[in-house]
Amino acid sequence: MRGRRGDRMTINIQEHMAINVCPGPIRPIRQISDYFPRRGPGPEGGGGGGGEAPTHLAPLALAPPAALLGATTPEDGAEVDSYDSDDATALGMLEFDLLYDQASCTLHCSILRAKGLKPMDFNGLADPYVKLHLLPGACKANKLKTKTQRNTLNPVWNEDLTYSGITDDDITHKVLRIAVCDEDKLSHNEFIGEIRVPLRRLKPSQKKHFNICLERQVPVLPEPSLCISQGWGCMWLEQAEQGPGLLEERGRILLSLSYSSRRRGLLVGILRCAHLAAMDVNGYSDPYVKTYLRPDVDKKSKHKTCVKKKTLNPEFNEEFFYEIELSTLATKTLEVTVWDYDIGKSNDFIGGVSLGSGARGEARKHWSDCLQQPDAALERWHTLTSELPPAAGAVSSA
Repeated sequence: MRGRRGDRMTINIQEHMAINVCPGPIRPIRQISDYFPRRGPGPEGGGGGGGEAPTHLAPLALAPPAALLGATTPEDGAEVDSYDSDDATALGMLEFDLLYDQASCTLHCSILRAKGLKPMDFNGLADPYVKLHLLPGACKANKLKTKTQRNTLNPVWNEDLTYSGITDDDITHKVLRIAVCDEDKLSHNEFIGEIRVPLRRLKPSQKKHFNICLERQVPVLPEPSLCISQGWGCMWLEQAEQGPGLLEERGRILLSLSYSSRRRGLLVGILRCAHLAAMDVNGYSDPYVKTYLRPDVDKKSKHKTCVKKKTLNPEFNEEFFYEIELSTLATKTLEVTVWDYDIGKSNDFIGGVSLGSGARGEARKHWSDCLQQPDAALERWHTLTSELPPAAGAVSSA
């Protein structure tokens, strides 16, 4: 509509907002997501009126993001990750060394450093520490932990953590879980990321170096997002590992067996324990060991070590003697139980193991070797489980 010369034209607000105040064609704003593969189908971000791709853009902006990175596009019906790609790349990396010493039955874990951890606190930093667990097994009994590094996303620990009592059987079927968490003094510690290393990847007496990106825990329980969001991540992960019907591991014990032909009896050496379950509120136990030779009609086969205060890795180095003929010993079962000493109340059962012809695995082999090799001192590590032997079910007294 054209007005007369000298008249002032009036433009309503709708027409005013439609005026293109920028000369030239409207260029779409480039986004960082244009250079990375998309996780799922979604609307394209073009804003052109005609719906055609602008020809003035550089070929880089028009090329498919997956093709730019050399990635393959998922096939139709393939499952994609449910979390955003930014979260998957922002957890950080962890550098560590692992060494399995077959001669001493030890696993040495050197936690070196981490880089680019995900910020967890309001200041944009974190207070990270590292926890180690051997799976399957009781997390409380075999948990090792580094010190906490304050206010950093690139912590340096340089700490050596050692598992004792690691056998060749453990190497073949156990997995080492390395979890990085953020320590919060006023609330629950928060889970950042983890790495799982099958121990079968290690070769005896050969140090292996790792520098791996942290990963998220795969949800296996109902509503895991609730646990993670409320800072229960680490606690929820420990509970998820315990399947129904599995005996909980409570630590390891190093036993020595030897049948003395001269003294006509069995020598039982209680050498040490490792990574016992903590039974007291201070995070430790006051352990001692009891042994029985079953069946025990006269109830005279009980032996007991001294109590070691406030430790999960006690050294006893005590030896007990059972006077018995070798032929009779073959019908017996050696019962070894570990207890936590408490003053003024019943002692807590930590774990136990039975050695005899009716045992399984390493316990049965150790007993069989002892009977077949008289006068030879045989030392073996054994796993303590939460199964309380029937005869030991009564209340224990120190």
